[in-house]
Amino acid sequence: MLIIPAIDLKDGHCVRLKQGDMASAKVFSEDPVAMAKHWAGEGARRLHIVDLNGAVAGRPKNERVIRDMIAAVGDRMPIELGGGIRDLDTIESYLDAGVTYVVIGTAAVKNPGFLSDACYAFPGHVIAGLDAKDGKVAVEGWSKMTGHDVVDLARKFEEYGIEALVYTDIGRDGMMTGINIEATLKLAKAIKTPIIASGGLNSVEDVQAVCASLAPEGVIGAIAGLALYEGKLDLKKAQEAADQAVKKA
Repeated sequence: MLIIPAIDLKDGHCVRLKQGDMASAKVFSEDPVAMAKHWAGEGARRLHIVDLNGAVAGRPKNERVIRDMIAAVGDRMPIELGGGIRDLDTIESYLDAGVTYVVIGTAAVKNPGFLSDACYAFPGHVIAGLDAKDGKVAVEGWSKMTGHDVVDLARKFEEYGIEALVYTDIGRDGMMTGINIEATLKLAKAIKTPIIASGGLNSVEDVQAVCASLAPEGVIGAIAGLALYEGKLDLKKAQEAADQAVKKA
């Protein structure tokens, strides 16, 4: 199982939010390129980048710094990128720049046909993102709740041929209270598509619990954010723990 460090971008800076609230943004670095290099140096096997401004605006807003990050570390590990991806031209541009996977969230929910087209045009490179609270999906940078059920949408997206699904529990994101294992397990059992868990990863013990409960059900990774930046979780130790836990499972 991959432990995937997240770099969330707001106004060109690396920030972390609490429960998706843009007003809660805390700047951890003003140099995203240096942060990407840091995680590469720590042995990250994949990097998760989110254009937060783009997610709200519906179009890329931090593209220049994202391209600089790709140029710096894209040859050292796969990069998955989300936030403001709403058309095929944007996907093609990012893939050409060196992104391995694009994460389509809001557009997948509001315009499923776009997700289907993207999977057809760029097979193996499209990840769907479902951000939810209490089993219901949120869109537009988590600012709006929908009435869509997570499992129902996941099954629909699976039919389109997505490469993986990032499932984020908004209520736990940035709160360091642990991954929502129960909700993630329910989703993993409902679909065959690989899942990347997100929201609340907090400690090595949490990593071990996630691996033990979720890895056997097809969860291939967990995104780590605030716990890494606050020093509560060490990436190298977390990945080692994940590797050992998966071997035991």
